[in-house]
Amino acid sequence: MRAMRYAAALCALLLSGPVSAQSPMSAQEFQDYVAGKTLTFSEAGVPYGIERYMPGRRVRWSFLDGRCKDGIWYPEGDQICFVYEDDPAPQCWSFFEEGSGLRAVFEGGEFGTELYEADEAQEMVCLGPDVGV
Repeated sequence: MRAMRYAAALCALLLSGPVSAQSPMSAQEFQDYVAGKTLTFSEAGVPYGIERYMPGRRVRWSFLDGRCKDGIWYPEGDQICFVYEDDPAPQCWSFFEEGSGLRAVFEGGEFGTELYEADEAQEMVCLGPDVGV
């Protein structure tokens, strides 16, 4: 009888599927995590970019090339969307807090970009605007 109860419980667990998938961070959780920080991100272990999070949901992004662009972030459902000064189209991501930092999944493309927080950067280098003759 005891073996049948264990078997029934095991079957119920197996049929119920995964316990629960991790939910994306809410806008408040994201704000609390990034406030006042400058974070670097990598993709598949390769440096990808750096972003500074400033008051008023303002951000500054660079692909680590010395060229920086300012923008803002805002919540859109379960996603965090960014709009930058050089492109009015929003770029929306789902953020997840993991043991080693943030994981960001791009929600607007077919390529499935997934970035990982590399570390909290100490300095962000932004060169001046291009100057011609």
